[in-house]
Amino acid sequence: MPALEQILAIFVAAVLLAAAARRIGAPYPVFLAVGGALLAFVPGTHTLVLPPDLVLALFVAPVLVDAAYDASLRDLRDNWAPLVSLVVVAVGLTTAAVAVVAHALVPGLPWAAAIALGAIVAPPDAVAATAVLRSLHPPQRLLTILEGESLLNDASALLIYRVAVGAVAAGSFAFDKLAPTFLLAVVGSLVVGPALGWTTQRLLERVQHIPTAIILQFVGTFTVWLVAESIGLSGVLTTVCFAMTLARTAPARTPARIRIPTNAVWATVIFALNIFAFIFIGLQIRPIVDALPAPELRHYLVVAAAVLVTVIVVRIAWHMSFNTVLRWKHHRFGYHPPRPMLRPTAGSGLLISWAGMRGLVTLASALALPAGFPERNLIILTAFSVVLGTLLIQGLTLKTLLRWLDLHDGDPVASEEHAARDRVLEAALGALPAGTSPAMDMVRKNFKIRLKGVGRVDAAPGTFGSAYESAYRQGLRAGRAALLELRDAGDIGDDAFHTLENELDWMEATDPLRAQNADQTEEPAGS
Repeated sequence: MPALEQILAIFVAAVLLAAAARRIGAPYPVFLAVGGALLAFVPGTHTLVLPPDLVLALFVAPVLVDAAYDASLRDLRDNWAPLVSLVVVAVGLTTAAVAVVAHALVPGLPWAAAIALGAIVAPPDAVAATAVLRSLHPPQRLLTILEGESLLNDASALLIYRVAVGAVAAGSFAFDKLAPTFLLAVVGSLVVGPALGWTTQRLLERVQHIPTAIILQFVGTFTVWLVAESIGLSGVLTTVCFAMTLARTAPARTPARIRIPTNAVWATVIFALNIFAFIFIGLQIRPIVDALPAPELRHYLVVAAAVLVTVIVVRIAWHMSFNTVLRWKHHRFGYHPPRPMLRPTAGSGLLISWAGMRGLVTLASALALPAGFPERNLIILTAFSVVLGTLLIQGLTLKTLLRWLDLHDGDPVASEEHAARDRVLEAALGALPAGTSPAMDMVRKNFKIRLKGVGRVDAAPGTFGSAYESAYRQGLRAGRAALLELRDAGDIGDDAFHTLENELDWMEATDPLRAQNADQTEEPAGS
């Protein structure tokens, strides 16, 4: 099969797999991982290869920007203790434990390469976990911890990974020489990332052409990563700081007409990158398996299984220990959160411990190992096995575990949203000209519909919502039918047709009740 036809077939298959995953309520990365593994053994499948030095920039940088842009600094600060525990201690323990296990099973594996393997499989990916959990409305604190961990542990794991890969190239692992470099990379990233974010936003706000603005966003993302790597900083940490700075400055400076299509494009790109990552590493498996004699292949699989067990057990052992200490502290000194949130329990600790599925970062960092790296094939096979194993074992059972634990927090996000709606509506109505007129009455009513919600305007919730939804849909259908008749009859050309079609699309997309229902039922895209 020619390469282009193969890529198109891969995308179609991935979309179908993701649709099947949504239908049965499973995280779509599970199906992509299985599909990538099966594709590797389809006869006639071409092996697709990317330069190792571009893999991390291509796959990881956009995903980090997408996740960091949506991260809540307030909620991350509120949960700093479990985040530090997972991002620093859990990653460090997992890296060390995997390195010890791998070195014991493969005595010829250099310690630096074993540590690189540990850093590759250490960071969990919240995409699979949140894809499962969000549909069941779990406590917000758990989502914050898992998403914050997924964002920040990439930085800690890939810093270790970078040092270990550098030590392999240097032929030694001298901590006294590497520590200053490590510290400089961290401090420099914390300074350069925000500076680049501020500069980028000032440049982007001058661009009003939507396609150009979106293209420049991606160019800026890759540029930040490449600049950071070229001057010896952490690409991950610099990119995270860059995106968080944009998130604090862009909302006030980016018009909605640019933000709406931008969000759609980014969601599509992140989904496509997940597809490519799983498929690319799946295609690397076949040459590895074909080249190995049966005894050596069995040994590789034993190593992969041992590493898989290690990453699961270490996470559970560490976080449940931390959770026990945290619960003892709260029992002894009281629980005084800065705002309403779920109190740490054994159940919440178990859920976080079990939500340790690996994903895109693990795959990309394995593929990014340079050619000639010690036991590169073993590391790639092990990384893919850990991703596949954690997604199958933990990803397919996480929903059942959450339902069994039955955790609730009173939905503090809904309470905050309720208060914010009241405040925003008060400010909006207060800014309108005094007096009444048909125009002002319509503006006030429209603001109330959009900001106060279905159940508070003019009628009881069910009556108003049902009547509005039915009438709005009926009107849009009739308008679209009339527009199609005009074009088909030749009364208007395609230019006029597409202009009015776009107007009707915006009316449908921005309708207050339909938008609100979509927000409540659709899965959020991204990290």
